[in-house]
Amino acid sequence: MKAIVIGAGLAGCESAYQLAKRGVKVTLYDMKPHKKSPAHTLNTFSELVCSNSLRSNDLSNAVGLLKEEMRKLGSIIMEAADNTSVPAGGALAVDRDEFSKYVTNKIKAFENITVCDKEITEIPQGEKVIIATGPLTSDGLSESIAKLLKNDYLHFFDAAAPIVEKSSIDFDLAYYAARYDKGEADYINCPMTKSEYDVFYNELINAKVADLHEFDKKSMQLFSGCMPIEEMARNGEQTMLYGPLKPVGLTNPKTSTGDYAVVQLRQDNKEATLYNIVGFQTHLKFSEQKRVFGLIPALKNAEFVRYGVMHRNTFLDSPKVLTDNYNLSKNNDIYFAGQITGVEGYIESASSGMLAGIALARELLGQEKIDFDRNTEIGALSKYVTDKTIKHFQPMNASFGIMAPPSYKVHSKKEKNEHLAKRSLEFINSIKDKI
Repeated sequence: MKAIVIGAGLAGCESAYQLAKRGVKVTLYDMKPHKKSPAHTLNTFSELVCSNSLRSNDLSNAVGLLKEEMRKLGSIIMEAADNTSVPAGGALAVDRDEFSKYVTNKIKAFENITVCDKEITEIPQGEKVIIATGPLTSDGLSESIAKLLKNDYLHFFDAAAPIVEKSSIDFDLAYYAARYDKGEADYINCPMTKSEYDVFYNELINAKVADLHEFDKKSMQLFSGCMPIEEMARNGEQTMLYGPLKPVGLTNPKTSTGDYAVVQLRQDNKEATLYNIVGFQTHLKFSEQKRVFGLIPALKNAEFVRYGVMHRNTFLDSPKVLTDNYNLSKNNDIYFAGQITGVEGYIESASSGMLAGIALARELLGQEKIDFDRNTEIGALSKYVTDKTIKHFQPMNASFGIMAPPSYKVHSKKEKNEHLAKRSLEFINSIKDKI
């Protein structure tokens, strides 16, 4: 039994791992280190680009539930994340370099996985294959996929936030705190008065953005889940105050009052020397990022180790072309996994790789399909992105809203979420030792 996995991102590594541990011989192709996408810099696998946060660990949050489902099902991505985590309050954040190294070492050491550092530009014929090349699929393979799927292949734009050195933050102005004092005070908060915010806002909406290629200009479609901060600001003067700059739930210990606006920074590496500017995905020119973000008082002397970037992401019109196992409807040999399917987020991508890997392994072993239905988050996500009733498909994060509702009346959102989580994990526990 053998299979090919194309792409060694989160989804591809998870797929390869799930196949290999079930006895399937896997050839894992990745174009690194010879070629990288515009957003990647490391030579290792499962590189985190947009953020180092894997979001909430709380089971009352849908992505927290999805992570726990994956842990119980034996996810290499969750194993790596739990072993390389850094403080982030109630969230799970990782040292991105250590995380990537952990996954790479584990994959390369697995006897059933052969790694080939080669770019694949044509979809293999007559082979069982999982395409997990992510939202930045290379031009050659993109053309091959587009030819196969014709009009059912889309793209949008995504953006990544800047990272600054902690030592360059002005702690005479900044302070540590977690919103509503939830968890440890792991976030660095950079306050702004109304007058400071007004100056920042006006400069931000008038700042110069980086140039786009002509083709990209014609096809740009922003996904609101990762909207550049300058685009958010242009939606209205108060918009950021209800988004990444909201001061709600924070008390400034230096003044014992609330602030008009607060920019939060989250730890980005294990040594706590680097911090990510939360919610500041951007497409501004690098010089403009330094100038405009330097108007945030505590960041006036900030040293940027990475500026924000924006890049084109590609995804399928999955409801038209995929089954709920991420299998191509018109070609049983081909599976897709990761953000190319329209799941949005690191954990969601890995979960699709897990499900696709399990499904393909069971097919190769002649075993019955496992239906991860809408009673689980991993199943609800796959059902959503392949729901043929959806006419205008857009990427989807993990959400309780896409799961099957409780079978009885609940009296609060908290009760509902607790019920959904309990029901899901009971199902996962009942099958985990059988697959």
